[in-house]
Amino acid sequence: MHIPDGYLSPSTCVTLYAAAAPFWFAALKKVKRLLHTRLVPLISLFAAFSFVLMMFNIPLPGGTTGHAAGIGVATVILGPWASILAISVALTIQAIFFGDGGITAIGANCFNIAVVGSLVAYACYRLAAGRSPLESRRRVFAAGFAGYAAINAAALVTAIEFGIQPIFFQDASGAPLYAPYPLHIAVPAMMLGHLTIAGFAEMFVSAGIVAYLQRTDLALLKLTAPEVADPAEAISAIETRGAFESTRALWVTLALLMILTPLGIFAVGTAWGEWGPSDFADPEVREQIAASSLNQAPPAGVPAGMERFASIWTAPIPDYAPPFLKSERLGYALSALLGVGLVILTLQLAGWVATRAST
Repeated sequence: MHIPDGYLSPSTCVTLYAAAAPFWFAALKKVKRLLHTRLVPLISLFAAFSFVLMMFNIPLPGGTTGHAAGIGVATVILGPWASILAISVALTIQAIFFGDGGITAIGANCFNIAVVGSLVAYACYRLAAGRSPLESRRRVFAAGFAGYAAINAAALVTAIEFGIQPIFFQDASGAPLYAPYPLHIAVPAMMLGHLTIAGFAEMFVSAGIVAYLQRTDLALLKLTAPEVADPAEAISAIETRGAFESTRALWVTLALLMILTPLGIFAVGTAWGEWGPSDFADPEVREQIAASSLNQAPPAGVPAGMERFASIWTAPIPDYAPPFLKSERLGYALSALLGVGLVILTLQLAGWVATRAST
């Protein structure tokens, strides 16, 4: 679901940067108070959790792969605006340093996953949870439902963006310039894996963490439950204890996930819509592309626009594989550690800037 460079036209990329920008601005404004407090580690935690979770590829129908994204749990704990900020930071770090998603498509990926995903998750959680007590099983169900709906909404928007490319952007012969498959192929091909597997992975993560917090720290569930709790009291309680102290077990879980990230490279196959230009010339990969695209063969050659923009940026550590390491698994784990560090550093810097700007 990380759109690479070359899959969307320049005009589409610009449009989606423009679409994401107001939400980034609103998110920064909404969470400015949080950035002034000791809650920055809380936002950093869920940004880092999202980063690491997206490294765990899971096999999907058709021979492709997918992953959970941590949208649901970030939104349930932080609220939609802080979630937009946290997940956008994770996606931007992935694109710039690891080539997971394109530089030109950062706006698109953030709009799809961080913005659409977080807003859908929040609406579904509030609707499903209602005025139920924080300790109720209904809130566990609501969190799971929010995660499932969020990642599928993000996948659907991504599929639509892919599907409109061959309609509006063609060369003189009528061949697609960018993403090659139209809507009637892109939407079912993308949604099949997310509705059946990736969505449930997101659901279990969201529901599982909320169920854990119900037993250990209800304060973290009060921020997004204004009907039954005062969010201001929750912020005060977290600040008093310290955001790190309140989430110690979740930080330990994050550390464990970083150690286990090499499991994420065992899934065979490329995520749908993330094939490189060289894949279109590889007979074996072409068969995989066709099999995951309703048996519709890809174009005979690389779409011209895709070939032109695919190499616009070379990440320092492409595909989470440090060039100085021969061990793929060790490199993947070290990339997780580096990525988490960059995410935390970025948000800490944002907090420092916000604090300085207010003094």
